[in-house]
Amino acid sequence: MGKTAWVFPGQGSQAVGMGADLAEHPIAQAKFAEAEEILGWSVLEKCQGDKTELSRTLYTQPCLYVVEAILCDLYREKASDVAFVAGHSLGEYVALYAAGVYDFAAGLKLVQKRAQLMDQASGGKMAAMMRFNREELTAKIEATEGVTLANDNSEQQIVISGTPEAVDEVMNNVKAKRAIALNVSGAFHSPFMAEASKQFDEVLDTVEFSDAQIPVLSNVDPNPETEADALKSRLEKQMTGSVRWLEIMNTLNNQEVSDAIEIGPGKVLTGLMKRTCKGMALQNIDTLEKIA
Repeated sequence: MGKTAWVFPGQGSQAVGMGADLAEHPIAQAKFAEAEEILGWSVLEKCQGDKTELSRTLYTQPCLYVVEAILCDLYREKASDVAFVAGHSLGEYVALYAAGVYDFAAGLKLVQKRAQLMDQASGGKMAAMMRFNREELTAKIEATEGVTLANDNSEQQIVISGTPEAVDEVMNNVKAKRAIALNVSGAFHSPFMAEASKQFDEVLDTVEFSDAQIPVLSNVDPNPETEADALKSRLEKQMTGSVRWLEIMNTLNNQEVSDAIEIGPGKVLTGLMKRTCKGMALQNIDTLEKIA
């Protein structure tokens, strides 16, 4: 039998109605109640409410963390052994929870602070680019001050981040099938998040990490890791560092993972993995029905 990996999606995978089917499950009810006590607002209400409000970073990130953590808890009772966990951006916080690095409340408090800081970020721009010449794109990014590769999602899908002028310079001068400006407030996963990252670290320093029970592949370092201090150090760099998802997928290939389970709403990660992890069996766990 081959190895199994669990992967957790990040911001952008949210959808109105997510988590609604969990509302009557006792384990989920306890988690939703705990989350409301920490956040001061109801995750279930936000998930069933206005799409624009749910898409605001301040609410998106805690909602995703809570729903994904609940799905993870429920699926864990029926799943076979998992060899690796990884999460895309916000999803890394759920991966660390799944690996036993911290408890649900500690993770949610970190996510809450992260969401607040990222929601307040301004002045930057992000853009997704698809189907391009990678050498040309890399050279243009290196030659343009004020822009960085924020998300390396696959061979033919990336996100750049930086000043509006620098992002536009790359978008307008690198041939791509599609180039789309993203509806975000700041230049996430770039050096422009340095001040927010510094403020976040003050909260991160207060949270005790345990060694992971399952090896974690981090956004800033795709090599499997279980040591608590190393995992915390990686998370410290995540807000300003690139999401190296392409390398994470290649590592899963190299580790001979045969099955990957995306736990959370949508199919963003399995969509990326379908092209890169050929032959890997892919599955989505986004509702209670898929766990039963």
